[in-house]
Amino acid sequence: MTIHTPVQHRSKLPDVGTTIFTVIGQLSAQHNAINLSQGAPNFSPDPKLIAGVTKAMLDNHNQYAAMTGLVSLKTLIAEKVETLYGARYDVNDEVLIAASASEGLYSAISGLVHPGDEVIYFEPSFDSYAPIVRLQGARPVALKLALPDFTVDWEEVRAAITPRTRMIIINTPHNPSGQIFSAHDLEMLTALTRNTDIVILSDEVYEHIVFDGQRHHGMATHPQLAERSVIVSSFGKTFHVTGWRVGYCLAPAALMDEICKVHQFLMFSADTPMQYAFADYMTDPQTYLSLAAFYQRKRDLMQSLLADSPFKLLPSAGSFFLLASYGHFSDEPDSEMVKRLITEQGVATIPLSAFYTDGTDNKIIRLSFAKDEATLRAGARALCQLKPR
Repeated sequence: MTIHTPVQHRSKLPDVGTTIFTVIGQLSAQHNAINLSQGAPNFSPDPKLIAGVTKAMLDNHNQYAAMTGLVSLKTLIAEKVETLYGARYDVNDEVLIAASASEGLYSAISGLVHPGDEVIYFEPSFDSYAPIVRLQGARPVALKLALPDFTVDWEEVRAAITPRTRMIIINTPHNPSGQIFSAHDLEMLTALTRNTDIVILSDEVYEHIVFDGQRHHGMATHPQLAERSVIVSSFGKTFHVTGWRVGYCLAPAALMDEICKVHQFLMFSADTPMQYAFADYMTDPQTYLSLAAFYQRKRDLMQSLLADSPFKLLPSAGSFFLLASYGHFSDEPDSEMVKRLITEQGVATIPLSAFYTDGTDNKIIRLSFAKDEATLRAGARALCQLKPR
C-alpha cells in the first residue's frame, strides 16, 4: 500500500532517478546471475577482524566514540601515512574517522564548497561526486578522461579553471578504469593550483591496491599538494568489509576544522566497536601491505580466464576493476549489452556509460574481480561463451 501525501515539494536533485546500478541489480536477482558488477567482495574478511569487533562489543565499547575518532586508530593511520608517503599529520587536528568514505566525501564537499562555486572532476567517475556538489548549490564541471588510457588532459583542466573554481576532485586508483596517477600528473596538478585557493579532494579508497610494483602517487606523497588536499580513504575497501561503513579523512587543520563542522551534525562519530577492531588489526602493517599482491593475483587470473573471450581487455593498474571493450564485434549500446549478458549468459556487469553524466557510450563494460575464485571462473566462462552478433 502506498501512502499519498498532499505535500507539494520541489526536488533538490530533479535529474536523479533510478540508476543503472539498481536496474542491473534487480535484473541480476531475477536471473540469478553471477555477480561481477558490484564493487564489493563476496568473500569473508579475516576472522581476526570479526573477533576484534566481537571483543570490542563484549568489552562494552558500544557508546559514542569521540567525534573525530578513536585516538589509537588515528595514530596508526598517521604513522602509516608518514611511513608510506612521507606526510606527517597531526593526530588531534588533521585526522578524522568518518562513517564511510562516502560520508567523508560529503562532509568535505559540504564543508568547503559554497553556492556558486565550481568543482572540477573527471569522468567516467564514481557517481556521488556531482550530486553532492549540486546539493551545495555549486556547479560540477565534468572533464572526460582521454581514451584509451583514461588519462587527464591537463590543458583541458587549465582551460576549465575559473575564478569560481573551488575544488578539483581526484580519484586514484580510479574507479571505474583501474588507472592510477603518475608523478607527472602530480606535478601538473601542483602547477595548475599553485597560488590559488583551490582545494584538492582526493578519493584514494583503493590506495593499497596498486599493481605490478608501481607506487601509489597520492596527494600525501607531494608536500605542495598535501597542504591543499583532503584525502579520503576506506577501511571497508582495504579490509573487505564494505558493509561496515568506516573511512577516514586527512587534511590540514584549517580545512579539517570545516569538515568536522559538517561531520559532527551529520554523523557525530563513526561506529565505535569497528574503530577498536581496526585499531587492533592495523598494528600489523601486513594487513594492508599484502593487499596489492592479493588483488593482483585475482586480476591476473581474470585476465587469463578471459584471454579467449570475444572482449578486448583494457589494462588495470589498480583498484579491483577491469574494463572490457566490445565495439569491435557489436554496436549495441552498453546498457543493452549488460542486460543481454544477464539474460543470455547469466553474468552481471556494469556499463561504462553509467559513469558519465551524459551517458557517453564507448562500448565498454566494467567487471569486478573482488570475488572468490569460483565466482571469477564461472563469470569468465559465461563471458567466453558469448556469441558475437
